[in-house]
Amino acid sequence: MREFVGVHISEQHPGVGTLLLTREPTNSLTRQAYRELVSAAAELTERNDIATVILFGGHDIFSAGDDIAGLRTLNRQEAEAADRVRRDAIDAIAAIPKPTVAAITGYALGSGLSVALAADWRVGGDNVKLGATEILAGLVPGGGGCARLARAVGQSRAKELAFSGRFVDAKEALKLGLIDEMVSPDDVYDAAVAWVARFVGIAPAALAGAKALIDGGLDAEGQRRRYGEVFAASGRLGCPT
Repeated sequence: MREFVGVHISEQHPGVGTLLLTREPTNSLTRQAYRELVSAAAELTERNDIATVILFGGHDIFSAGDDIAGLRTLNRQEAEAADRVRRDAIDAIAAIPKPTVAAITGYALGSGLSVALAADWRVGGDNVKLGATEILAGLVPGGGGCARLARAVGQSRAKELAFSGRFVDAKEALKLGLIDEMVSPDDVYDAAVAWVARFVGIAPAALAGAKALIDGGLDAEGQRRRYGEVFAASGRLGCPT
């Protein structure tokens, strides 16, 4: 039973699943929340009735990042263990073998931004504020957040953002590549639905294969095997070869 993370589908948008953060008031992330993200990612991966995924924190805020007060109660060994839990969660989201989009409202800060960067696409309201804010608490982005930030905006920009911890508004976020689409605040979720709904009905094996090949991490042999898996699946579906 998950307390802070839910998986939802609606008859209005068949094939579209929503991973919803519900840790009020700011969707701050704790070890429990991260473990629930891992569980939710596994469910989203396994469910055949879900073809695409929206990451959503509700209409007010995506996530303010880690629960800093909770982190301050840990010793070094506990903090390192907590970072493994954080990385497991963010990596699990990135590994969902289906198209994913982060629907960002309000703030996406610290590890909240890292969670959003684990999605394939990001839609933000024109009033959002994003930032790698960990340094303001004397910390650094954990769970692989620095690497994800660098992949999104380049190393030099990532260093400037991580060194300063400054907030980035929606226009700059769009320019930098932190978000891919900017809409009015009330349209964020609908825009996310519009993006992922295009891929419902496309062969799941092909979508998963394309995502894996683009994300990297496979050597030449792994790429060949993945291509073969997709090819075999297309034959089972009766697709032309």
